[in-house]
Amino acid sequence: MKKTNPVLIGLSALVIPILFIHLMLTFSCKGQDMKTDNHLQYNELTPDEKRVIEGKGTERPFTGEYYDHFEKGTYTCRKCDLPLYHSTDKFKSGCGWPSFDDEIPGAVKKIPDKDGIRTEILCAYCGAHLGHVFTGENLTSKNVRHCVNSISMNFVPDGEQLKRERAIFAAGCFWGVEHLFKGIKGVLDTRVGYIGGKNENPTYDQVCSKTTGHAEAVEIIYDPGIVSFEELVKFFFEIHDFTQVNRQGPDVGDQYRSEIFYTLEKQRETAQKYVEMLKDKGYSVATGITKATAFWEGEDYHQDYYEKTGKHPYCHYKRNVFNE
Repeated sequence: MKKTNPVLIGLSALVIPILFIHLMLTFSCKGQDMKTDNHLQYNELTPDEKRVIEGKGTERPFTGEYYDHFEKGTYTCRKCDLPLYHSTDKFKSGCGWPSFDDEIPGAVKKIPDKDGIRTEILCAYCGAHLGHVFTGENLTSKNVRHCVNSISMNFVPDGEQLKRERAIFAAGCFWGVEHLFKGIKGVLDTRVGYIGGKNENPTYDQVCSKTTGHAEAVEIIYDPGIVSFEELVKFFFEIHDFTQVNRQGPDVGDQYRSEIFYTLEKQRETAQKYVEMLKDKGYSVATGITKATAFWEGEDYHQDYYEKTGKHPYCHYKRNVFNE
């Protein structure tokens, strides 16, 4: 019987775990093939809803629930419940489908349709198919028509609370900002990415070149019945140095600026209220308050960075600012 070399056994026991750890770290750091789990529970769809929302179908004209609907309120995504359109932007076009000449800032994504002619519109968060957008028809002063399937939307009347809302904050390196916001009760999901610049779908390297104008930011999906936007704004100011211009600690550049990107007018008003409150306390506030534009999701390896690496934020921590 052939004897087994105990030295080789010992080396194998040592080398194999090291190789395994090396491979794990490689994929964790590069993140090329890693996908971040979605923490937001989507609504269950009927077969007809799936045909349109996921299969990119179209409902028959003049049959949709919201075609001739003009109650005041907010139209939300049927799949994820996030706000898409205000009733004030809805108009009668006679086309057979609900028509809007504007969307809630950053709520809708526009991509070339597979037919090579039209522009498809999707929910910017969950990717639900909404319809198509057209320009040059001169139907309103904005000269834009979002032609949306009723079956892709729900409606929340004015005065009723939305099920879910979005908030977008920039406060330096998005790793630490996301990590701290994830611990708040009522925050349903977070995504790090880029906003406020001139390039479409920018990469991390492009943003770091300081030529695109984007800020590293965190998109927060939250339940307004559990946590208010006001509480989120207060927390935002308490986890970073809002007096620094185009930097946060050792990170320097306009991508690390302090900025609140509002998606609703009430968010702008709340953000401004807290800026004035801090100024009254004697702070020199560098935080910008800007209407949201397209939010470009960051690379996979940036998502949930500290959970993946086991590290900790180096320039973000919670402190008391408002009750000093």
